[in-house]
Amino acid sequence: MATKHQDSSLLEAKRTQLAPPPLYKVLLLNDDFTPMDFVIIVLQKFFGLDREHATRIMLKVHTEGRGVCGIFPRDVAATKVQQVTTFARSNQHPLACVMEEN
Repeated sequence: MATKHQDSSLLEAKRTQLAPPPLYKVLLLNDDFTPMDFVIIVLQKFFGLDREHATRIMLKVHTEGRGVCGIFPRDVAATKVQQVTTFARSNQHPLACVMEEN
């Protein structure tokens, strides 16, 4: 009976280098109807910001037309956009929340 010749060399494990997932900015857009206090509440409730940081972002939205709330992986960013939009509509505010690639 013939015996198998076994190669004594080991196969080197190749490590696959995965690129980190793309990140997305979540932004609030200014409108003429949503109260500033409501925007601060949104920033605290959905982005975990303290009142001072939330106020700075709210003022940026108010003066520059948009402000970054945070930077997240795509799924997290999409969830935040949906949560903020649903919360704003349920409180009868037209606040727009969008995401864009970082």
